[in-house]
Amino acid sequence: MELPHKILTEISQISREIEEKYPELQKYLEETPQTLSDEENKVGTMDEKALKDYLESLKSIVKKYKEEH
Repeated sequence: MELPHKILTEISQISREIEEKYPELQKYLEETPQTLSDEENKVGTMDEKALKDYLESLKSIVKKYKEEH
């Protein structure tokens, strides 16, 4: 499996988990279009680093939420 595809799969799984178990965190999912676009070139290509950063931020949000609740 290609790395960006794997990252997108993980993002999808975490997004589903948030939607189903932690709906109050859904506001963080709305950041996706900005996070996944290439701001420097102004095109909607997916940058692998941006995908990884977004995935890590979602993981961090869920982890922090679980620890606090």
